[in-house]
Amino acid sequence: MSVIAEISIPAADFELGRVMKLTPPATAELESFVPVGGRAVPYFWVYNADFASFEERVLGKPTVDAIEVVDSYDDRILYTVDWAAENDSVFRTILGVDAYVLSATGTSDTWQFELRFPSRDAMSTFQDQCQDHGISFEVHRVYNPSEPGQGPWFDLTDRQREALVLAVERGYYDIPRTCTTVELAEELGISDQAVTERLRRAINTLTNNTVLTS
Repeated sequence: MSVIAEISIPAADFELGRVMKLTPPATAELESFVPVGGRAVPYFWVYNADFASFEERVLGKPTVDAIEVVDSYDDRILYTVDWAAENDSVFRTILGVDAYVLSATGTSDTWQFELRFPSRDAMSTFQDQCQDHGISFEVHRVYNPSEPGQGPWFDLTDRQREALVLAVERGYYDIPRTCTTVELAEELGISDQAVTERLRRAINTLTNNTVLTS
């Protein structure tokens, strides 16, 4: 049975944290991983940063081939980073135990991860391998997503619930549809691609914690 773990890792302890090298008050949020040419290319929202300096720092890292602006607003930019995830001990270990990154947010000091593991044994293997690579982390919460009482919104994040509620209220799931992802994106202040990904994650989480529960 799968388990979800909420953990934090010091930014200096793993490759992506060092690649991003955020400076206060900047923060980053993983939007999605997109397969490109056999590699998993991450899409990140970066908030409240000196964006020109941030781009220069990231592009100067030897493991980064390119950084590209996908979308932008006043205080945030959505980037895609062509980066060798297979060289990062944390992400290599996540892939090795068949875990899935549900969310990841970072600051200059720490990254917070929400990870879904296929079993508790897989989570234990992940912990052991992180320790073998000298990666320190703190576990904040571990729970089984199929157990009742995990919160009033079936473990949807606030952003997932916001997007899903808005989509229903605006008629995105009506036949015929009365709004588009572009219109939802304008209300939420994110890209239409981000809306699609957020709705996909919300429906996946809601289904796993309701329809597929034992």
